[in-house]
Amino acid sequence: MAAVKFVCALLLCMLVVETMAATTSKTCLNVEKKLFPCLPYLKNGGYLSGSSPCCLAVKALHKQTKTTTASRAVCNCLKNAVKTIPGIKPNLAKGLPGKCHVSIPYQCLH
Repeated sequence: MAAVKFVCALLLCMLVVETMAATTSKTCLNVEKKLFPCLPYLKNGGYLSGSSPCCLAVKALHKQTKTTTASRAVCNCLKNAVKTIPGIKPNLAKGLPGKCHVSIPYQCLH
């Protein structure tokens, strides 16, 4: 009987971890979609106005991340995007919030 309980607990843990991973990947996919208008800037630099599609996306994403947990999740997605999307310049990604006049109380990209 103890073995059955252990197997059930193990399966439940695996289900929870798999659900969390799927949620994280879905969150990152949403973040990447929202920031798609920023790709030209993140790869090539240049001028960004506060009303550019990129900055509007940054501002909208910032408004949606009201909790520390949400902010950390978005930050992790951004770190992953910088590593995995070819051509993104980390220094441009790091400075993007400031270019769009969005203040974040911590530094996400180092």
